[in-house]
Amino acid sequence: MYIETVPNRTSPPAILLRESQRDGTTTRKRTLANLSHLPPAAIDALRGILRGETLVRAEAQLAIERSLPHGHVAAVLGTLRKLGVDALLASRPSPERAHVIAMIVARIVAPGSKLATARGLDAETAGNTLGQELGLTDVDAEALYAALDWLDARQARIERALAQQQLADGTLLLYDVTSSYFEGHTSALAKLGHNRDGTGWQPQIVIGLLCTPDGCPVAVEVFPGNTSDPKTLGAAVTKVRERFGLSRVVFVGDRGLITDARITQDLHHADGTRLDGLAWITALRAPAIRALVEDGDLQLSLFDHQDLGEITSDAYPGERLIACRNPLLAVERARKRVELLAATERDLAVIRAATTRPRAPLRGQDRIGVRVGRVLGRFKMAKHFTYTIDDAGFRYARDEARIAAEAALDGIYVIRTNVPAETLAATDVVAAYKSLSHVERAFRTLKSPDLEVRPIFHRKDARIRAHVFVCMLAYYVVWHMQRALAPLLFTDADPAGAAAARATIVAPAVRSPAALRKVARRHTDDGAPLHSLRTLLRDLATLTRNSVRLGDARFQQLTTPTALQQRVFQLLDVRV
Repeated sequence: MYIETVPNRTSPPAILLRESQRDGTTTRKRTLANLSHLPPAAIDALRGILRGETLVRAEAQLAIERSLPHGHVAAVLGTLRKLGVDALLASRPSPERAHVIAMIVARIVAPGSKLATARGLDAETAGNTLGQELGLTDVDAEALYAALDWLDARQARIERALAQQQLADGTLLLYDVTSSYFEGHTSALAKLGHNRDGTGWQPQIVIGLLCTPDGCPVAVEVFPGNTSDPKTLGAAVTKVRERFGLSRVVFVGDRGLITDARITQDLHHADGTRLDGLAWITALRAPAIRALVEDGDLQLSLFDHQDLGEITSDAYPGERLIACRNPLLAVERARKRVELLAATERDLAVIRAATTRPRAPLRGQDRIGVRVGRVLGRFKMAKHFTYTIDDAGFRYARDEARIAAEAALDGIYVIRTNVPAETLAATDVVAAYKSLSHVERAFRTLKSPDLEVRPIFHRKDARIRAHVFVCMLAYYVVWHMQRALAPLLFTDADPAGAAAARATIVAPAVRSPAALRKVARRHTDDGAPLHSLRTLLRDLATLTRNSVRLGDARFQQLTTPTALQQRVFQLLDVRV
């Protein structure tokens, strides 16, 4: 049966309840009732019944039994799947793969401990729809720990697959290290070392990250916390050449990482010859730059009319040295030195006053020396002062000659490389070195509340490595999301425009005119409010999945996406 509307020329259309019957090859209609006299609502209700819909009484109670944030989960999980991260983890679905995917997505939408993540996935205590989307209902922390063990065994294969997607022979590879503090003392990786987190009393681990030239993460390695930065380079070289199978690559590392010793031991054969296909870009430390000036290889007059020049030196045979001077950096270094000198003198004056006070004066060379050393160590200004300490007192003065010599080199840095000029021009070498800022940005994101790589509580080394790898994979997803959503973020969506607006490659990076315009207005050109990725995910979380009960009927219903939320899913090219 069905309802058919039959138009009339001079009167309202007739609404008829009909049924169709087959008579040989002919279909015959039979009218069962004329419904024209019924109100439209009754006719619509009858149509619903004929379609098999369940109708409830108007007085039946409507109840929303549960409402879970869904939009941010859909955006992140959809991006992860679009990037093929699930296939990188394993070609076939498994509980372990689902748990690892859950930890990656949770690290972005709701970072927390493994126990907190497990509770957020469990059906009874879910904080969002991630567990529903992955078919996880009964989850505990032990299942996540087992998934970390599973992931650690597959890290090499996954990184190799990432490298095949992102890298090619002859590419630049950005490499840098950081550290992260550790809770506990049970792991062989947890050691006291050079601390970057301001918690020198805690053990830590060292993390080395490999990225593409535009900052996309490819591989990560965890080292004991007392490993010096340069000692990590050999592992990165081995990984790239043996695991990734790249025969030609240019390593880009900062001046504290690619040192003379590492160049000799890790980037050359034992007999001193260069490893085939392996090149590097780094920078000189301040003493080496001073030596170039003293030897006459670097003339400061070079910068009278330019901010970049290529020089040579017998101290660096077969290498290119690209000297740069950034006037703004010179001003900043001078300002900082003036403030540090003043702060050091202020605290040294307090110690000197303590040695001359009439009551209970500070006495003893050891006691005075400890306090002086603490001040000089805090401000790192020992090289700019001369001082004498004896049992009865303490005298100090600025080393004006040393200060003037350092000030003459303010804003000057020298890039060092063995890449031939026909392969990379001088400006391209400088740009490559400056691109290390992408790795620094990755470390800031990993340590920020966005991903929370720390604090680390795991007791087993394999799980520490897997935890850091989960965070790297989460950043891999975040990196792609930020690029796709750049029109809605404070991020500059016009890198070509930013490059054109930059006076020279030595000058500080600037935003494109389009980015300056949208940041000034805090809105996009079409009026949408600008966001950080974190606030945009928070907005997406207001798109919820509701469990609704209407009478005896139960169903799930999404809230209607806002215009901004619809735009997000369009830019990401994923479904809600």
